[in-house]
Amino acid sequence: MWKAQCKLGFADWLLHGLLAWRARTWCVVSTPLREFRRMVSLPPVSPLDVQPPVRLASLDALRGMAILAIIGFDGAVAAFAELAQSGPALFRDICGFLATQFSHAEWDGLNLYDFVFPLFIFITGTGIAFALPRTLAAQSRREVFKRILWRTLLMYALGVIYYGGLGQAWGEIRYVGVLQRIAICYFVTSLLFMHLRPAAQAYVAMAILFAYWLLMTLVPAPGIPAGALGPVANLADWIDRPYLPGRLWFGDRDPEGLLSTLPAIATCILGALAGVLLQEKFEPTRINWALILVGLAGMITGSVWGLSFPIIKALWTSSFVLVTAGACAILLGVMHELMDVRRKIKAIWLVWIGMNAITLYMISGFGFFDVIAWRLVGGDFGAMLNQMSGAGTSASAFATHAVALTIAIGLAGFLYRKRVFIRL
Repeated sequence: MWKAQCKLGFADWLLHGLLAWRARTWCVVSTPLREFRRMVSLPPVSPLDVQPPVRLASLDALRGMAILAIIGFDGAVAAFAELAQSGPALFRDICGFLATQFSHAEWDGLNLYDFVFPLFIFITGTGIAFALPRTLAAQSRREVFKRILWRTLLMYALGVIYYGGLGQAWGEIRYVGVLQRIAICYFVTSLLFMHLRPAAQAYVAMAILFAYWLLMTLVPAPGIPAGALGPVANLADWIDRPYLPGRLWFGDRDPEGLLSTLPAIATCILGALAGVLLQEKFEPTRINWALILVGLAGMITGSVWGLSFPIIKALWTSSFVLVTAGACAILLGVMHELMDVRRKIKAIWLVWIGMNAITLYMISGFGFFDVIAWRLVGGDFGAMLNQMSGAGTSASAFATHAVALTIAIGLAGFLYRKRVFIRL
């Protein structure tokens, strides 16, 4: 028995130990030898294809939550906070706090909005764990690789188009960005998922985080001492300036740069491991509790690591990965329990958005929702709202954001009802 347990590796041993909870105590239970042999002999991709296709509403809802924040909810909150400046002091303070939370931290530290991008990458990894095994069961590895490569290239191209595409000078094209980073994370994580067992994937993620930490804290750059982590004055930004072609987002640095994409891949791998855990043949509620506990451990570990390697989204530091991935695991566990296990909530409008997430993201990037909203509440009507509120232009700005979001949600609902799902 002990020899069989040793073959599992520490990560698998810990996972199954957490899930074997008896009498409110997590422990490793005695498992028949044949069960251990079955787990040891699992191929790099678990044989999940024997299960019927399952689409988790919680995954779509979380994806929709992330996209909703990106396509205008943050602007609506900021505009409403300005509009609330004429209200009572307590109300102003609450709205001001919310507006701060729906903007990025200036450098180190975390606001609520800083969790949005990691959540999308994490959920991308979780989706890989659900979709890839069934694809491999139906197609050859060669065909699956072609499919992964095609989706990667298409997503990357859409990312370039989102930031202006080829309609600008070569030096002004932005070759990195949100969709570009997601594409790279998707590609690498999919290949790892195809060829490595879950325990090995976990080791790869840990190796990436430790290697990135060592690089950022021990390797100096010309004019930048080892361990410097300030804006511009750090190894990642120094690499981007001469070696990253095209336009950098902030001119002298880019939050989606070359080196900082490595730990973002670790975020996607952790999401894939969460997807593997969700498909284990244990009671779903126990799996969700395992996700919550592991997520809490990740947040604590990341917070402690952040004392020496600060939590910085723009650099995607290793501590940032653990804190945000831990929060994502907790959120996934809670949403899966409430939406897919107990079916207490539906959050159908978030599911609408999540089912056509990239489509809505691209439409929003082209300004379609804002243009339509301006035609409905802009011009003299918006000026009238501003005059009635006495708060500058915040009333018309809030109305525009609110109407734009309503149109986006309405379009998502229309596509959902017509069963139109545009996927890469």
